[in-house]
Amino acid sequence: MDTVRASIERHALGSPDKAFLITPELNRELTFAQLKTSVDKIGERLSDLGLAKATKVAFLLNNGFWTVQLFLGVMANNRVIVPLNAVAGNVQLIHILGHSDAEVVFVSPDYREKLDELLAAIDREVLVIETDEETGPVWPEQQTPCDFIDNPTEEDPALLLYTSGSTGLPKGAVISHRAVTSGGRNVTEGHDLTADDRALCVLPVYHINGAMVTVSAPLYSGSSVVMPKRFSAGEFWNLIAEYDCTWSSIVPTIIKYLLDRVGQDDYDFGNDERLKAFRFARSASAPLPRATLAEWQKTFKLPMIETLGLTETAGTVSTNPMPPAACKPGSVGLPCGNEIQIVDKNNQPCPPGVVGEVSIRGSNLLTLYYKNPEATESSLINGWFLTGDLGQKDEEGYIFLTGRSKELIIRGGENIAPREIDDILYQHEAILEAAAVGVDDENYGQEVVACVAIRDGYSCSEAELKAFCEESIGKYKAPKIIYFFDELPKGPSGKILRLQLPKLIDSLHR
Repeated sequence: MDTVRASIERHALGSPDKAFLITPELNRELTFAQLKTSVDKIGERLSDLGLAKATKVAFLLNNGFWTVQLFLGVMANNRVIVPLNAVAGNVQLIHILGHSDAEVVFVSPDYREKLDELLAAIDREVLVIETDEETGPVWPEQQTPCDFIDNPTEEDPALLLYTSGSTGLPKGAVISHRAVTSGGRNVTEGHDLTADDRALCVLPVYHINGAMVTVSAPLYSGSSVVMPKRFSAGEFWNLIAEYDCTWSSIVPTIIKYLLDRVGQDDYDFGNDERLKAFRFARSASAPLPRATLAEWQKTFKLPMIETLGLTETAGTVSTNPMPPAACKPGSVGLPCGNEIQIVDKNNQPCPPGVVGEVSIRGSNLLTLYYKNPEATESSLINGWFLTGDLGQKDEEGYIFLTGRSKELIIRGGENIAPREIDDILYQHEAILEAAAVGVDDENYGQEVVACVAIRDGYSCSEAELKAFCEESIGKYKAPKIIYFFDELPKGPSGKILRLQLPKLIDSLHR
């Protein structure tokens, strides 16, 4: 049986002095033995507070030394952790706090004022525990101990993580211990990780990518994770060099930021001894434009592995294989620890080359959507999870995503995949961010428009970009209007929230 607690205990026994967590700002290490001790103490404190099995415990914290201990400690002691997105809007956070039934919130002093505003809108008492990143939680003195709580089983809930809610209020995915450990296993096996690897975690632990890829995978594999407080383009390569990191999970927006800094960093990519340990980066959480992938490989001379993972699948479900196996640009690779089918409207498998909905089955699936039986029933069918993503497989089984079913643009009765337009825009050297979207139109039902952000030091006109698109995909699919913004709205993983763009466009016309 594999649970979060079992993983911690296995490595605390087998490699007690090995560093599991390294936090650069504090210059502190946490070994597996120390993690086990900390987790046990957290369990005692949770029981002293009278928190029963499966009690929801939230946190509003940045990445760091105590964040990881509380994240794992709550789960390992058979309660359910509820990560709160520190940059989410108040409407979503109030919904999550209310909907999740969280009884406790660990909060950084930086976010205490924000949390007080949120709790003022909640109609129940919530215990607040201030948590300093260096000294840890300030546990309350009052004690109302609960009865003894058994160690978790594989089926017990471990994590309640809310989706990004791009079109409305987010749904809460209940993730079991089996799913959490399976998520870590999928990354470990998909990327050939060993105990000698060391991840650089620059994505927030309150998102599935940071939580499952760069925390759960090192925990499963018995390796290490270096975790700065937040991502810094100026420090990314310095941290890899200083701590001999071997891999990192990043998102397309971060990749763009790193490419924009080329020339400002004193590294000879491909030949620099300081980076010799670093063997690959992986891209997830948002589509990686082919032009960006090609620019990364040309500039940094390092493999970029495209993958697919979702909140509801505890992270990774497919990945391109590691070199020297074939890595196909534009593909999220082959199934990894899962079965993946492309299905039609009747949930029947589609042949290669035919677009359908991506459907997934595996031990890392969510158990259910919390207090949302309708969403559970419509998404989980006979053990398969219907993702809402559209895609197709090629003859070799590689998966290519074409977009979300809700994001499809229907112009004059013809289906247009927004990503096809995005990929063209990203081939223009001036584009930092791009997203096509459909807006209401009297003549065609929907019309194609695009929103873009320009890279620092570059410029281009709307006419230039429209002509650039028309040359590649023709006038019918090319955006009729292109809107320029400083940045596009994104979720915690860096994924552009496409369905928020029509509202953003409307604001320009008021």
